[in-house]
Amino acid sequence: MGIHSRPLYFQSGDRTLFGWLGTADANPGCDVGVVLCKPFGYEAICTHEALRAFGDACVASGAHALRFDYSGTGDSGDPAEGTNEIDQWCADIGAAIDALRTTCAVRRIYLAGIRLGALLAAQVACRRPVDGLIAIAPVTSGRRYVRELLAFRAAAPLAGATAPGTADAADRSSWLEVTGFRLSTPAVDTLRRIDLAEGSRSQAGAALILDREEFPEAKRWSEKMQAEGTDTSHMALGGYPGMSTTPHAAVPPAAMIEALRAWLTPRAHMGGQATTAPTLPAAARALLRSGSGVELVEQASFLDEERILFAVITERADRSGDPAGGARGIVLINGGATVHIGPNRMYVDMGRAWAAKGYVVLRLDIAGLGDSETRPGEPRNLVYPPGAVDDVGVAVEFMRRHCGVAHVTVAGLCAGAYHAIRAAITGLPVDRALMINPLTFYWRQGDTLSDLQLDEVMRNPGRYAENIRSARHWAKLLRGDVNLWRVARVFVGRFVLAIKSALQDLLRERGIRLPHDLGWDLALVARRGIPMVFYFARGDTGLDLLRNQAGSMLGKLGDRCRVHVIEGGDHIFSQFDARAELAALLDSELSG
Repeated sequence: MGIHSRPLYFQSGDRTLFGWLGTADANPGCDVGVVLCKPFGYEAICTHEALRAFGDACVASGAHALRFDYSGTGDSGDPAEGTNEIDQWCADIGAAIDALRTTCAVRRIYLAGIRLGALLAAQVACRRPVDGLIAIAPVTSGRRYVRELLAFRAAAPLAGATAPGTADAADRSSWLEVTGFRLSTPAVDTLRRIDLAEGSRSQAGAALILDREEFPEAKRWSEKMQAEGTDTSHMALGGYPGMSTTPHAAVPPAAMIEALRAWLTPRAHMGGQATTAPTLPAAARALLRSGSGVELVEQASFLDEERILFAVITERADRSGDPAGGARGIVLINGGATVHIGPNRMYVDMGRAWAAKGYVVLRLDIAGLGDSETRPGEPRNLVYPPGAVDDVGVAVEFMRRHCGVAHVTVAGLCAGAYHAIRAAITGLPVDRALMINPLTFYWRQGDTLSDLQLDEVMRNPGRYAENIRSARHWAKLLRGDVNLWRVARVFVGRFVLAIKSALQDLLRERGIRLPHDLGWDLALVARRGIPMVFYFARGDTGLDLLRNQAGSMLGKLGDRCRVHVIEGGDHIFSQFDARAELAALLDSELSG
């Protein structure tokens, strides 16, 4: 079955929301539409692939499907200061229903939500009639969910740390921040009052509840809806842990997807037909305002004729449509398997701030990641796909040809940093490269992400040396609780890296290049006049790896290759203050 997905913008009051509309060839006159409601925060990042798969399953069932970003999330516009996010997001779901009705002329509406999205969808279904409700691994108790968020934050000791006396410290009690995502205090208070098993009567005609097999919590809610007259089906199925793990390892839950398809298909094919065919948007463009109040134009676009590479381009409204101005541009590349909004949505925040200052900012999904399609014969969700540098090249060319950009900076975090430096090394026409916490500098196809776990080799020799002086660790050794082979591998690995670095330095001085000589490659980029700047959170593995693999060349390059170290951050800069310092350093570089 052919599935057509198109990006679109629509309004929720004075907020502009972004979404993806999916329609099916096989049932073009269908009068059923499904609004998909995503989870909150890091869970939304991790479940992006699953949400895409659920949306495709809805379309394959014969329905139209709209997945979208709430206000202040994803590619949508930001809400006003002091907004209660729970109330706003429920209003956004209502706006998505109206947009789906208008665009596809559907008469029957189903709401589908994952985790917090299921709770929000259920709240909306208590306030306005809908034909069906699909709850996937639902949050049923807001109070319990808040406790989960607090426990998750407590497990990350750096999270939310704010230096005493900073301006943000005074506002610390006004919101809850977890892995870089915030909920206001009014939103948290609202959440604590919601219990679906105790709440208002649902106005949904039917309900499918796909509970978590390992932790089913929705049985009581299901029984309540059934007793109130909603035709309710409850199943406890596996798959939630796999779909909500780290983005690069996330796997859509096959059993849940098949259950949704089996439940929705007969409903999508019964009843009437839509009065008109879908009126799909010709171009997805929206007017937004930056945090500083500057009017911006944001466009969601495929960069190639094959409609594989997707990106969002942001620029000042007063230069939109003028491709001859010789502007400066920035290409932001996926941070690992994270969609083009970046970890903690930092790419959106930084990109809009830079656009307000006159940059054209392109946030790219390389093929197989985020909202880009997969190239023939390749799997989805490859963090280091073989064609990534070519994809970056397409983005750079798009910026120059279609956006009037004369000076292009490539930048990214983690794998995005790897692709940025590889773009410079391989000779793409870029003018600057900014790398944030890269974890590797040479990736061989066939490697796995576990091969990047170099913490032990790069740092643990010192920790093991300290343990020699510890009676407790000697006791563990005598009990057989210490993996001596693992310790030996750490020391041998560190020794091999040190010898290789020294050998590369020696041979480089004599004009001889060994394979994977980072110092040689960085010098090559510097000779082309391309500035390189690295940004590392203190303690991130990539910093030690850079120093080891670049060797003495790192110091010789001077200002052409600079390194900044940021205190108090983790790998994805989920802490507000560390992220703010990173943004300030990047701003300083771009304005210099």
